[in-house]
Formats: sequence, C-alpha cells, structure tokens
Amino acid sequence: MVATIARTRRRRWPIVAVLLGVPIGLYLLEPVAGPWLRTTLIVAGSLLVEAVPFVLLGAFVSAAIEVFVPASAFARIATLPRPLQLPAAAAAGIAFPVCECGSVPVARRLARRGLSPSAAVTFMLAAPVVNPVVIASTLVAYRARDTQWLMVGGRFLLGFVVAMAVGWVVGSRRSEDLLRARADEEDEPDDLGAGRARRFVGHLSGDVLFMGRYLVVGATVAAVVQTLVPPPVLDGVASLPVLGIVVMMVLAFVMSLCSESDAFVAASFVGFSPGAQLAFLVSGPMLDTKLAALYVGTFGRRFLRTAIVTVGTLTLALCLWVDVLW
Repeated sequence: MVATIARTRRRRWPIVAVLLGVPIGLYLLEPVAGPWLRTTLIVAGSLLVEAVPFVLLGAFVSAAIEVFVPASAFARIATLPRPLQLPAAAAAGIAFPVCECGSVPVARRLARRGLSPSAAVTFMLAAPVVNPVVIASTLVAYRARDTQWLMVGGRFLLGFVVAMAVGWVVGSRRSEDLLRARADEEDEPDDLGAGRARRFVGHLSGDVLFMGRYLVVGATVAAVVQTLVPPPVLDGVASLPVLGIVVMMVLAFVMSLCSESDAFVAASFVGFSPGAQLAFLVSGPMLDTKLAALYVGTFGRRFLRTAIVTVGTLTLALCLWVDVLW
C-alpha cells in the first residue's frame, strides 16, 4: 500500500510541474514576446473552447459502445455476401460511432470473433470519420462558410471510400495472418453486470484525458504555425496543389488529433484549399502517430505499410480531384 501511494505521488509530480511551470514561463516570456504570445494563446484557446464539447460527447458515446454494445451486434455483417460486407462495415460506423483509438481494439475483437479481417479493418477506419459526432463537429467548424457542405459531404464520402479501399487491399487474409498473437489475450465477457457502470466511468475518463492532451498539443501547434510562420510562406505552400495537400496530411499525422475536434483545427488553416483541408480531415483519423503504434501492436508492421500507402495515395488523388472540380 505504501509503495502504491509513493508511485501515485511520483506520477503526480510531472502534472504539478506543468501546472506551475507553464504560467511561470508565460509570465517570464511576456516582456520579450508579448504580442505573438498573446495571439498564440488566443488562437489556441478559441480552438479548445469550440472543440472540447465534441471531445466530451465523443468520449461518452465511445465509452457507452465499448461497455454496453456486445461484439455480437456486428455478427450479421459476417452473414452478408462478400461484396456487401465492406459497405456494411463502413456504414456500421454511423450506427456504432467510436473514436479512432477505440476502433482499433473493437476491430481486433470483431476479427477474432469471426468477422472477416477486411470488414473489421473497414469498420475500424470508417467509424472515426463517418460517425454522427464527427459530422456534427465538422458542420459546426465550417458554419457560415461557402465550403460547409463540401467539407461535410466530402469528409463522409471520401472517408467511406478510403476505408473500403484499405479493407479491399487487406482482402482475404485470415485473422491469424493479420492479427499479432498475444499470449495474455482473452475475450472480454459482454455482460459484466454491476461492473458496467464502473467500466463506463473508467473508459469515459480515460478517453477524455487521452484525447484531451492531443487536442491541447494540436491546438497549440496550429496556433504557433499560424502566428509565427510568415503569411507569405504559408500562402506559398498552400497555393501549390500537391504540396498543400501533402503538408496538411503530414500535419494531421503529427498532431494526432481526435476526429471529434480536428475539424476546428483544419478550419483554422484558411489559406489552404478545400482539398487540402479535406486531406487533413480524412487521413488524420486513419493515420497519425498514436495510431501507428496501435497498428503495429495490433496488426504488425506490414499492415502499417499497407495503410500508409493506400490511405496516403488515395486521399491525395481524391483531394486533388476535389480541388479541380471545386
């Protein structure tokens, strides 16, 4: 017991250091970098204020599905003809919305319980893009803009298509070939009775803390880029069709935002084309730094390479067409 308390106290020290160090550092930097620092904090703060409610809503829905919806709810997809399994799995993301981090263990459970790996992967990639919470956040982020419905509809359709493409590339691989073996893995029972409420609170709090820290980092990076990078440089990159899309995809990978909040960050890059912003919104929930680690641990390095090539290439091609047609 004493050792546990000591470990808990040691874990709290980094949090305390951040809470004390950030305001002290800002106070010391104010005389030197007052104007740009204030602008950066204002931009980051506005992004956080708009995005946090959707993070909370997404975490609530994701925790509810993880705890109260059994994996057998997806069993009917496995009974469909193979040509219909991928569209049905992608559409299941609408009815069973989970965040990108939560979709990986769900997909693993589905594949281990008999769903074809291609359908499980399609659901895993589509759910964080096409679910109602993400669509609502995108609608709010682009409100009063002439590209509002392009961004909402484009994100839904492109996410749907890219997710099915990755599932199709995975093809007929068996679950044993796709999933990395884990000796300590056991199926979780679907009904845990009185323990459900405790599990729900645990998932909810864990998701909020996990997604919240990435949101803070992402909002800060976006604010710093827009404040410190000279407008001519940013406009020069944004005006180049291919490079602008690639830059936004790289930013999405590095920032590792949750899909419930990334639309507010994407919308803040007003100099980039609609296609480049769509690339940020489509590729980010499918490929980022935290997901790369989850993919390697769950499916192996081969799947990560497949996802990078397929998602990157197809998103670039589709978003180029969006810019051409728009």
